[in-house]
Amino acid sequence: MTKMLAPLFLGLACTAASAADPATIQRGESIYMQHQCYSCHGTQGQGGERGAGPKIFPNPTPFVAFELQLRTPRNVMPRYAVQNINEAQLKDLYAFVENMRTSPAVAQIPLIQNAMR
Repeated sequence: MTKMLAPLFLGLACTAASAADPATIQRGESIYMQHQCYSCHGTQGQGGERGAGPKIFPNPTPFVAFELQLRTPRNVMPRYAVQNINEAQLKDLYAFVENMRTSPAVAQIPLIQNAMR
């Protein structure tokens, strides 16, 4: 019986780990920009200049830790109460952070390569 249920549970685990839909990510990006998260964490989560804020991508913290840091932050990060970022917005924001993309290497940016020639 256990062997028969294993594929079912594996399928459920894979479904739970799938990427968020593009609209959710876009809403999260809007919140990230509106609340100026980029000013400390960088536009791609790479961390701020001169230690302004830690790197948050890749490998973001689990959602529970993310929520705790936003609601009751350590260090100098501003507090984001439910009145500032509600629960749905928090989930959208986390979806954006989870799905950030790394910046391309300089060699992969045509505009820069053309300028260097």
